[in-house]
Amino acid sequence: MRTVELNIKVTANEAMVWQDEHLYLLDQRLLPHQSVFIQCDDAAETAEAITAMVVRGAPAIGVTAAYGCALAVRQRIADAGNWQEKVAADFAHLRAARPTAVNLMWAIDQCSAMLPSISSDNAYSTLLNFALELHAKDRADNKTMGEFGASLLEGCSSVITHCNTGGLATGGHGTALGVIRSAFAQGKINEVYADETRPWLQGARLTAWELVQENIPVKLMTDGACAARMAAGGITWAIVGSDRIAANGDVANKIGTYNLAVAAKYHGVKFMVAAPTSTIDLQTVSGADIEIETRDPSELLGCGGKLVAPEKAGAWNPVFDVTPASLVDAIVTEKGIILNPDRDKIAAHMAN
Repeated sequence: MRTVELNIKVTANEAMVWQDEHLYLLDQRLLPHQSVFIQCDDAAETAEAITAMVVRGAPAIGVTAAYGCALAVRQRIADAGNWQEKVAADFAHLRAARPTAVNLMWAIDQCSAMLPSISSDNAYSTLLNFALELHAKDRADNKTMGEFGASLLEGCSSVITHCNTGGLATGGHGTALGVIRSAFAQGKINEVYADETRPWLQGARLTAWELVQENIPVKLMTDGACAARMAAGGITWAIVGSDRIAANGDVANKIGTYNLAVAAKYHGVKFMVAAPTSTIDLQTVSGADIEIETRDPSELLGCGGKLVAPEKAGAWNPVFDVTPASLVDAIVTEKGIILNPDRDKIAAHMAN
């Protein structure tokens, strides 16, 4: 990976750019104070960018992986030898980049399924067109999802969100933040409370940045403040995204989502999950079967590169948690709304 300057306006909806046969990713680790793009020219660099969280958010990871698959095919066809065998190894490398995000697996599965029926002459163009179409479709689907989600809100009130689920985390517009954008445009939201989302501070650095750009009132709060804020009144919905939804409606999302759902249930606040259907994994029976990624303890033991905990302290650093379907009032996808989700409702929704 290498940093480059692009002559484009930096917005949340331009976090992934395909230009002049290169993939450029807005380095979200440096926002909001620096706007730097990372150039990826092969599958290894793309996988590194995903693992290092240059790009994050389940839909964005899926789109990025699709571009990575196209880059892999381009590189391996140019090499001597069995290009399909080498591409399979590259795809496996991409799969290992973030194991919890099902969109990544889904995108790679789609690309893998195309390979047997295409020749080396059109393999690269076929996979690149798939990535470009997936990118455009995700943005369009998010706008549809935003309208569905906004229809659930009544009157005008405040909402809480967790992590970042906007244009930065998707192909554009956003999932949960897309619902918030659409609802705000309809006069249904007067203020957004954003959890800071430790340890990577996606809420503080990214969600707040997106909302400020669009003049949507936002207040940050610590992840542990959600229950107190709900108790104070004025919150009608907690709206979050997801990295994987199991067949029974259990939801894996950024660590802290489960806390938010429990607090919402206690305080009578509705809980909405907004995610594309590619995030629903019918092969995963329940949340208990979802592999939860853990990361380097140093992410918790320090901040800004400076150690803040005692040197001999350990850390438990899961990136995600699982919210049981019983705590979810609605799952919203580009297909519509699933109220009080369960296995039968999920299956019916996916069959439509």
